[in-house]
Order: sequence, then structure tokens, then C-alpha cells
Amino acid sequence: MNTFKFRTDSSPGYVDSVSTDAAELASHMNHCASSHSRLFFVHSALQSAHGALGPRVVTVAALATGGLGLALFILA
Repeated sequence: MNTFKFRTDSSPGYVDSVSTDAAELASHMNHCASSHSRLFFVHSALQSAHGALGPRVVTVAALATGGLGLALFILA
């Protein structure tokens, strides 16, 4: 049966994962707090549109061209 052993020494190879996780979480929370500027909604909407439309560049371009052509045909 395998058993997990905790290391309690402070040798150079030993890393305290709890304190590094806390530091990384604090860094992440500071980054999130600073990113909520007054244009956060616009940035978020553009990221969502990029994620949804990015993989379908050719389809979006074809639909936009077809819609523009149809609009010009109706107006002419």
C-alpha cells in the first residue's frame, strides 16, 4: 500500500505549495480587480465576439458580403 509522507524540512528542494498558491491567488485577485475599468464591458463583449466568430472567419466574411450585397440590391 502506498503512503504519502509530508516533508517538514526546509531543504532547498522543498517548496511550500500553500504559500505559493496563496501568493498566486493574491496576484490573480489584484489583476482581476485592476482589469475592471470603465471599458470592461466593451472589452468583455469584444472577447466574447472574438471567441465566437474567430474560428468561423470565412463563414462570417461570406455572410457579411452576402448581406451587404443584398442590402445594396434592395436599395438600388
